[in-house]
Amino acid sequence: MGINIDELLTVTFTLFAVIDIVGSIPLLISLKEKMGSIRNLQATLISGGLMILFLFVGKPFLNILGVDIRSFAVGGSIVIFLLGLEMVLGHEIFKSDNDAKTGTVVPIAFPIIAGSGTLTTIMSLKANFEEAYILSGIIINLIIVYIVLKSLKWIEKFLGQGGLTAIRKFFGVILLAIAVKIFGSNIAAFGK
Repeated sequence: MGINIDELLTVTFTLFAVIDIVGSIPLLISLKEKMGSIRNLQATLISGGLMILFLFVGKPFLNILGVDIRSFAVGGSIVIFLLGLEMVLGHEIFKSDNDAKTGTVVPIAFPIIAGSGTLTTIMSLKANFEEAYILSGIIINLIIVYIVLKSLKWIEKFLGQGGLTAIRKFFGVILLAIAVKIFGSNIAAFGK
């Protein structure tokens, strides 16, 4: 059995859009100034650990709660849809506490990188994709996250405010489309 590049790309781009590390650059830069520095590797590893833990333990956790993956995927698709809407419209739907004093783990690793939207997305993807593709997508995104954290100032100068806004809106539209696809492919199970 070969690697399905289309599935790997879909998972990778979905996670990239939800994590929205590029859209978080202005927030990360302001946090870096307040905290003095960001522990790039620590933030990357902790957020990756949370994502991988949720990938493998998320389903048993849902079973304890009495929720099946398709129901979670439908709920998750709604969250993904709202995140996409937030990115496109530029209005904050999910309020976050941006207290920089707590450091690299909170709020950078969680919830900025591995937030509830990312964890929900991982569970939603499990309804449509194999774990190997999701794990690969997580690892690829962690590499991107680390590179972005290491080069925050350079990226900000290169893209400028207009470029950051355009990228955020573009990935917002992609998220909306993915949310509709996940919703559509899982809602049918409720009619049976």
